[in-house]
Amino acid sequence: MRRRREQDHYGRRAKAEGLAARSVYKLEEIDARWHLLRPGFRVLDLGCSPGSWLQYASERVGPTGRVIGYDLKAVTISIPGNVEARVGDAFAIAPADVPGPFDAVLSDMAPATMGHHGTDALRSAALAERALQMADAHLRRGGCFVVKVLEGGEVPALVKLMRALFERIERLRPLATRKESTEAFLIGLGRKERPASEPGAPSGGRE
Repeated sequence: MRRRREQDHYGRRAKAEGLAARSVYKLEEIDARWHLLRPGFRVLDLGCSPGSWLQYASERVGPTGRVIGYDLKAVTISIPGNVEARVGDAFAIAPADVPGPFDAVLSDMAPATMGHHGTDALRSAALAERALQMADAHLRRGGCFVVKVLEGGEVPALVKLMRALFERIERLRPLATRKESTEAFLIGLGRKERPASEPGAPSGGRE
């Protein structure tokens, strides 16, 4: 029972503070450590429903910033004027439809889990890799990237892809993560300038 009370603490806190979900505290901790979001920034939020990351990012970038979110599910909460929430599949979004460039790309996308860790980790890795492709296509030089992963054999391959795009890679399991969860977050800091000989997004091939 004590464990369940500990797990529910962040949910109760989010409800009391009028926030859409407990996941907001994961982004808050990441941002507090690496100071990713600043006034005037443009932010792309992938997997944005039910909207807690939109709420947090909106406050951090302020009225001169802009936050664009995508999710398969519609965001039903009231959102500030500097936020636009769109319904869309990350794998089907055309590059021309994304109003970049962005200073930060965030992904809290998660697969519909099967209960089999190996399968779930593979599906999570595919979403994370797609988020990285979108970051490569739409992130400004010097920008940052946050992506959720499920711990497993695919994570080192994703880190390798990220090292080609960012000056520094960090990993964090936020305090608000449920104890039974295997999720963690990878943070890419300092988007590198793409060499002229390497146009386009990462191929995504694993070795």
